[in-house]
Amino acid sequence: MTDLKGALIGCGFFAVNQMHAWNDVEGARIVAICDRDPERLKTVGDQFGIERRYSDAEALFSDGRFDFVDIATTVQSHRPLVELAARHKIAAICQKPFAKSLADAKAMVEACQNAGIPLMVHENFRWQAPIQAVRKALEENAIGVPFWGRFSFRSGYDVFSGQPYLAAQDRFIIEDLGIHTLDIARYILGDVRAVTARTKRVNPKIKGEDVATILLDHQSGATSIVDVSYVTKLSREPFPETLIELDGSDGTIRLTPGYQLEVTNARGTHTLDVSPKLLSWASRPWHNIQESVYAIQQHWVDQLKRGGEHSTSGADNLKTFALVEAAYDSAAGHLTVDVEAMLR
Repeated sequence: MTDLKGALIGCGFFAVNQMHAWNDVEGARIVAICDRDPERLKTVGDQFGIERRYSDAEALFSDGRFDFVDIATTVQSHRPLVELAARHKIAAICQKPFAKSLADAKAMVEACQNAGIPLMVHENFRWQAPIQAVRKALEENAIGVPFWGRFSFRSGYDVFSGQPYLAAQDRFIIEDLGIHTLDIARYILGDVRAVTARTKRVNPKIKGEDVATILLDHQSGATSIVDVSYVTKLSREPFPETLIELDGSDGTIRLTPGYQLEVTNARGTHTLDVSPKLLSWASRPWHNIQESVYAIQQHWVDQLKRGGEHSTSGADNLKTFALVEAAYDSAAGHLTVDVEAMLR
């Protein structure tokens, strides 16, 4: 089959990783890019040899000649751009966070369903090699039925140096980082019935919260804790690793710093190195995330060609997005939020 042709909208900080990954993906290539900033448009266009360059998304879609669009802009523009793709019947990938509100996210999913086009959210963390290894161990029944979990991302890394706009956001760590960790919890332990959350702002130089602790009641009966922090100083900086603890009826799983997967059950304790690959264009410590960008984009192409459902489809991501909204509602009101009611 011939390669699928893609267009990228948004040439900012993270989009460069996506462009590198598209170069490695089999079965697709980017043929056009779009950004309102002429300098970023030229930089990315020159770096990756893209001749078709647009400063206006309407003009990009009017010219057409591509099979899918990768929307790598900030959240304010996601709904209009996804709905623009739906009107032109172009399959769409949308960067996270999916939307400004759950109502917007539902409208975006409905627009694409009505247009008959696939919609996938670029929720790449579940595609990290260590996370996939944890999921595989569970699927192989290594610890029986899981009843408790902890999904932890605690760091003192200066994320504002590369993304200074994050410091000005009213909602920070849950929306930017916690959304990934919540998605991992859903991916590993299943959908969630109720959420209880608490947040703090420790860094006085930022506007939003930089610490969050979230209790999840899963539909399976399991309980988990999602805890995220960008103000935790450790002797060894674990950024950008997500650490996982799982207790099951027949054993335990621990994903520890340095990408070590420890499984304990009746056969004893076995430790595996589940480190991500260092791709040719990647750099430490970002290589874990960078490899997952390649993995999710390859998944997009493979499923698009076979007509299959995407792991992080728009419909699936509504369930993760609802957890973000529930966490903020819970923290604001010091209450437990019924997630299933939010999705009705």
